[in-house]
Amino acid sequence: MVRELLSLLSRVSIFFFLSLPAFMGISHATVANVTVLHSQDQYPAGGSYPIVFEVNISPPWFLHGPTKSDDGLIPSVFSCYEVPGIKIDNIRFPPPELKKFDYSKEKLEVYSEKIQIHADMMVAEEAQVGKRSVEYRFSYQACTNTSCLPPETVQSPFALVIAPQGTEVVLQNREIFASASDMNEGALVPGLRLTASLWLTLLSIFLAGLALNLTPCIYPLIPITVSYFGGRSQQIKGKTIIHGILYISGLAFTNSILGVGAAFSGGMLGTACQNPFVLVLVAGILVAFALSFFGLWELRIPTGLTNLASKNFGGFFGTFFMGLTLGIVAAPCLGPFILGLLTYVGQKGDPLIGFVYFFVLSIGMGLPLSLLAVFSGTLEKLPMSGEWMIWVRKLLGWVLLGMGVYMIQPLVRSDTMEALLFAAVLAGAGVHLGWLDKSRRSAARGFAFLKRGLGTLLIGVAIVVFISGSRTAPHVDWAPYDRSVIESCKGNRPVILDVYADWCVPCRGMENEVFNHPDIVTLSKRFLTMRIDLTKRHPEQEEIQKRYQIRGVPTIIFIDRQGVEKRALRVEAHADRHEILDRMKQVLAFMRDKERP
Repeated sequence: MVRELLSLLSRVSIFFFLSLPAFMGISHATVANVTVLHSQDQYPAGGSYPIVFEVNISPPWFLHGPTKSDDGLIPSVFSCYEVPGIKIDNIRFPPPELKKFDYSKEKLEVYSEKIQIHADMMVAEEAQVGKRSVEYRFSYQACTNTSCLPPETVQSPFALVIAPQGTEVVLQNREIFASASDMNEGALVPGLRLTASLWLTLLSIFLAGLALNLTPCIYPLIPITVSYFGGRSQQIKGKTIIHGILYISGLAFTNSILGVGAAFSGGMLGTACQNPFVLVLVAGILVAFALSFFGLWELRIPTGLTNLASKNFGGFFGTFFMGLTLGIVAAPCLGPFILGLLTYVGQKGDPLIGFVYFFVLSIGMGLPLSLLAVFSGTLEKLPMSGEWMIWVRKLLGWVLLGMGVYMIQPLVRSDTMEALLFAAVLAGAGVHLGWLDKSRRSAARGFAFLKRGLGTLLIGVAIVVFISGSRTAPHVDWAPYDRSVIESCKGNRPVILDVYADWCVPCRGMENEVFNHPDIVTLSKRFLTMRIDLTKRHPEQEEIQKRYQIRGVPTIIFIDRQGVEKRALRVEAHADRHEILDRMKQVLAFMRDKERP
């Protein structure tokens, strides 16, 4: 439960994906072939023209959709290199289909057979006239219902003709480009799917926005807001609700524009966030922000921005402007969360997700202030500011620290170490917030009781997390592939070779559902179990793939005691524990038959 919560918090706060593997040496370029469809025979300079890239997908393969998912699937990405005078922009994938695979808990977004990727080609007035060449790049990963191929990239130039302005042209592929006008121009990605995970994410973002109102940066804005509306009560009489809506709309407008902008720059952000060094760097930034929340250093914004935000305007625009500048005034507390959400939205590359996420966060941040604006006489009912606000700030600091630990979690291969890290953060937060924090000395008895209660709860959860995390189920003990060890094992034990990759979802599914089953773990002790890890390219990779004729992952190879593969027992797809257990027993039974006189 705690890990899922930390995962959710990280998703709305900071860089979320681990480094993806380099391309492997197997060539599967025939899975997806790209054909360029032109809208006319030539393109006069100084105009914008539609163009289509048609991708033919060989059955039975599927390509993943363009949206990055949370389960490590590699999305389809299309881009074109810009050349002088020619730019291809506004790339739009069609809506993917939803398909349930054996190794996935939910339906996945995939493409099959044929898709058409629409784009706009801008030709500058000064573009060089004549035959030109533009290079495209299409990256994808192909999977079936049971297995996946390595990530692949198709990269090739295509030719076009640039004509002088005013040149008559001949239209081509009219039916295709006529239907393109019916496409959603914002369909860079398919958009939001109303799943339980989405609603839980939106609720968490909304609650995070509400929680930010308890920080020392925003809480002082409450009397400012009330005095603004109270001082103009005569001017806005009868229109208070409209002003309240404008107030929260100003904040939502600013943040939502940031979200959409981050989504359109998602390719750059997503690429950067795939590097483990970047994950460590961002985790360090989160820790630094957490130290700021603990009071070890202070985050300040330029005085000029503060003065701009404090300007006073009248009427409806004045109310809207106050909402626009709320984020500037509260930047010392909002900065880490806004930065994190911007990065996550940038990774998704979905403008609709960017708008919705930041809009929900803004509603959570601005709703209490908007209600106070409407009912400005309720200020005296609010609790007095004091050291409890500093305690809330420290609580958010521990949240940031937990996010930083979660960022490096993909780099930690040991389940016990992972559990220890999360438990240490929870226990540290419990001890600090419940007992070490000095604000309890001047706080009310009820608040002191709340602090100790939360501290006790956090320590209890830390104990549960550590115990549950350290009690890992036994797995098959895979040794790294070593050919010399296999050769020396001839005549002693049969061999199981597991061809695995981190980017292979079926592989991870079998690791968690098959190779931890007690019967398989027990029987595996009668084998030499070795793993060929193809996650990252290594010098011997091509030679290993040729020797064992590895076409994709997962692949499980059974070799008898004489060093001969039992080809009929090879597994080249996702398999359940019954099938793997049966094949292991067949290998052992074959050995017994050969040993009989």
